[in-house]
Amino acid sequence: MIAFKDEADFQVHWLPFQLNPQAPGGKGVNKMDVYCEKLGGGWKTWLIRPFFFFAGLREGISFSMGGNTGNTFDSHRLISLAAKQGLQDQIVEELFQNYFEQEKCISDHEVLLAAAQKVGLTGAAELLESDAESAEVNADLQKYQRNRGIHSVPHFLIQDRHTISGAYGSGAFKQLFSDIVNGKA
Repeated sequence: MIAFKDEADFQVHWLPFQLNPQAPGGKGVNKMDVYCEKLGGGWKTWLIRPFFFFAGLREGISFSMGGNTGNTFDSHRLISLAAKQGLQDQIVEELFQNYFEQEKCISDHEVLLAAAQKVGLTGAAELLESDAESAEVNADLQKYQRNRGIHSVPHFLIQDRHTISGAYGSGAFKQLFSDIVNGKA
């Protein structure tokens, strides 16, 4: 995006996606157990670990596979609230660090409240005690995840029509942005 800052106006909006909507909320369940179950066995999980670690290190991320995972619906409600306060990027970055690096479960309300406080988000406690932002999150899940058939992350939707699905390097984005700026896409 930096390479195109003089040619295009970028706005990032984080959309909800649930890998496992049936997962329990609260404190969640062991992350490695879930990964092993999803990948069909422990050995497959151990084979992909180096890919994640080295890819993360190149981007300044120290991935950790420990901790718990759970239903992310409440974290998406928090992100939706943050968008209305101009803090969406900040809360997403904080939740990513919590989950991927600090082994915190982002379905745990204590974790969500601490993240909200850290980035200056107001109304988080009230949100988590209600169904606020649920309609908005469900509408986005329906529109983007279910209707478009998105089944994995990361998934990037550019100008509501171009997609990049998967962990591609910056070259894929530079090519697409160049095509858009030059009227080829």
